Amino acid sequence: MKSMDIAEVARRSGTPASTLRFYEEKGLITSIGRRGLRRLFAPGVMQQLALIALGRAAGFSLEEIAAMFAPDGKPRIRRDQLTAKADDLDRMIRKLTAMRDGLRHAAVCPAPSHMECPTFQRMLRLAGAGRLTPPVRRGRG
Repeated sequence: MKSMDIAEVARRSGTPASTLRFYEEKGLITSIGRRGLRRLFAPGVMQQLALIALGRAAGFSLEEIAAMFAPDGKPRIRRDQLTAKADDLDRMIRKLTAMRDGLRHAAVCPAPSHMECPTFQRMLRLAGAGRLTPPVRRGRG
């Protein structure tokens, strides 16, 4: 595959040209030249953009993603970094699960008002203390 100009990369990747320029400014991708006023990119930029999109979807910052590329643009992803992000996602899932379960309970609670519901009161206390994450369950498979 030959080089692609910025418009073609934007079309193929679904990434706006302005974002491509921003990624280049941040050192996430590198153009290889110009055709007129348009930047040119090597075919490998498509894989780089896919990795950037995956990293963003997983919650990595642009700085963390930038560190996942060697100076030549090839991936150099540290496994310990992936494990740490997976652990972060596990914590987020537990927190979101607790929020979902609390909302579902509040929606069907038979108490006359939410403020009279013991479960809702417990959630309020936890939220007020910044601890609205359920404990990790152990021994349940």
